[in-house]
Amino acid sequence: MYELDQQYLEELETIASEIQESDELARYLDSEEEEDFTRLKELYEPRIAHIYEAVAKDNPLQLISFELVLLDPIFEGLFLPKILGYSVLRGEVNDQVKYVRPQEHFKDILLAICSSTNFEILKKRIGQTIQIGFALSSDIWITNLINSITNKRIRYYLQGQKLDRYRRDSDRKVGLDRYHNQFRNDHFHTADFPTTAADLPVLFNPLKNFLIHRASVKVNNTSLLEPLDKFVTNESLQGTTEHMQVMAIYAMFYELSDASRKQLSNIFNKVREKSTGFSERFLHFLMELHHHPILKILPEADKKMSAIVDKTFNDKLSEYYQLLDIVHDKGYINEEAHEAVKVFYNKHEGMSTINECVRQTVFQYFNRFISNLEERHYPDLFDISKQFSVYMRIFVNEQFNQGLKDLSMNFVTRALTKFVDKRGKDYQDIKKFVASAFVDFGFLKEKEVVEMFKTRRKKKAE
Repeated sequence: MYELDQQYLEELETIASEIQESDELARYLDSEEEEDFTRLKELYEPRIAHIYEAVAKDNPLQLISFELVLLDPIFEGLFLPKILGYSVLRGEVNDQVKYVRPQEHFKDILLAICSSTNFEILKKRIGQTIQIGFALSSDIWITNLINSITNKRIRYYLQGQKLDRYRRDSDRKVGLDRYHNQFRNDHFHTADFPTTAADLPVLFNPLKNFLIHRASVKVNNTSLLEPLDKFVTNESLQGTTEHMQVMAIYAMFYELSDASRKQLSNIFNKVREKSTGFSERFLHFLMELHHHPILKILPEADKKMSAIVDKTFNDKLSEYYQLLDIVHDKGYINEEAHEAVKVFYNKHEGMSTINECVRQTVFQYFNRFISNLEERHYPDLFDISKQFSVYMRIFVNEQFNQGLKDLSMNFVTRALTKFVDKRGKDYQDIKKFVASAFVDFGFLKEKEVVEMFKTRRKKKAE
């Protein structure tokens, strides 16, 4: 946890003073009406949220410090329901959809709300959050938390938020996913960087997910470069799989200075030389990133990683990045790239990790091209599909073929929604292409093509 910058702290102190001196607070304290508290919230929560977003985007490692400041009663509980939700979502969950570690920050915020003089109003905004937080927590942890509260009325309220409907793993998963969707556009992610080998297993997964998240959104990551450099140069962490994964993420997705890039390259290749099975572990992680639901490995990321890898080493990483240099520099539709991929691919087992990474690299080219293709540019699909058969013959992989089919079918479906005139040139061109190419590729059978373009008769009105 990093200390909050003085600038942010002063802004929060100014807001706190204004809250305490405001007519709105005086009116609420006199009336104790929810309507008056709502007016207070409408005036000051957006200002707190504005500072919070600035910290989240530019200095995410300071978020916990920011949230701890808001626990001061001088803020009257404003914005606490929001950060309570953030604290619930930050927790790492296991396969049973339970927290791997107790979420003490969630507890601290909840206790601050429970001790607030405005609890009766605040509780109307936190029910679902507590239900999910309790569902993910252990019974012992929940019991201890509730028993630490002296107010019987609040204890009864909290006990009522422990729902039977979240007893099953699958129900907790559904509940967590639905809850998370409410915050999908919010910036609240943060993490701690481990500094010792003992801390590494405990803090790594949240850190890894945080770094991947930051790489997948458009935010300023300058504040992360120094802690990343310190992590990379920490000798007590070097040689571990976790350290290798952070080096890979840093190299591929962050903007390194020339000095940091040189330093990272030296350490990466030093560890690579000393560590048994380094190439295999790296490629397994690369395959994990290729299949990540949010992050995409673009050619630029491969090029950044290639610049880190010393290709004088006689190992799979040198082979792999030498191939990618050809594919990215020549272009995946170039015949020289075709031949290089074919020779490389046949040199390794078809289902090997390294070949899977090659397939994913090529597939992502098709994915980006077709997914971003406008319907009116459908002739470009006809052209790029000439490359399908080339790579289908090289890879002989059903999953790759299915991926191309899904991309093509999704585009055709979109195009047919736009070109509805079945006698029009656009519709007929697409129909001819599907009838010929999709059958040749094995995407559809002839009967399926006929069914796809069959004109449905409207039922006669009775």
